[in-house]
Amino acid sequence: MPVKNVKDIPFEKIEGGTNTSRQILIGPGEAPNFAMRKFRIDPGGQIPPHTNRVEHEQYILNGKARIGIGEKIYDVNKDDIVFIQAGEPHWYKVLGN
Repeated sequence: MPVKNVKDIPFEKIEGGTNTSRQILIGPGEAPNFAMRKFRIDPGGQIPPHTNRVEHEQYILNGKARIGIGEKIYDVNKDDIVFIQAGEPHWYKVLGN
């Protein structure tokens, strides 16, 4: 479907995460070489260390978080942009509310 509304896409719980869910905005059935997802990490939420086979480009829509990428730790806020190389270990933890 070339046009849809984010309000019509359900959130699904992230297994292994705490207080974390996502929406698949554009998935492999629509774009085999691209993915667009919206993650919601609620207060107290986190995603444990993991790796992915593809790079990540992320835009922080709200709130504050601490992100580990490789051996470095970053504090990110609304409107920050994050890039994670394919295969690079990373994790997320919400800071505050």
